[in-house]
Amino acid sequence: MKLEAGVTNASDGLNDTSWNVVGHTYTPKLLSDNAFVWHAIIPDGTFVPPHIHTTQDEWITVLEGELEIEFGAVKHSAGPGDTVRMPQNEAHGIFNRSGKTATCVFGVAPAGQLYELFTRLDNVTDPAELVRISAEHDVDFLPPPSDAA
Repeated sequence: MKLEAGVTNASDGLNDTSWNVVGHTYTPKLLSDNAFVWHAIIPDGTFVPPHIHTTQDEWITVLEGELEIEFGAVKHSAGPGDTVRMPQNEAHGIFNRSGKTATCVFGVAPAGQLYELFTRLDNVTDPAELVRISAEHDVDFLPPPSDAA
């Protein structure tokens, strides 16, 4: 799909769309074959568990608040104006442990199936279903860490 010229107003999403995905509000802003960009409101105490995008690079620019990004055991903090880079096939988790809501702009390139994935995940609360649907759309969640000693 070709990018259409125009402006997506601050309060609007493409096709008047927004989704509730893992407790976050995602509002799509730009979609083409080459890229997908969305605005996100990430409440304190919410997160996206570690996962891998098998076909896309992903990035986040934080507008307000603070996020923690985990690449395996390595943790990074990102605040307003910071951009987080998450390369294709590198596991990453996104956490808001800041005590306040964070807002940011996410993007992926190429767009792949992420728009369709978010449409399917809107208001899905069952973790197993979220993992199953995501795998069908080229996003693989890692199993939870083992508590075995």
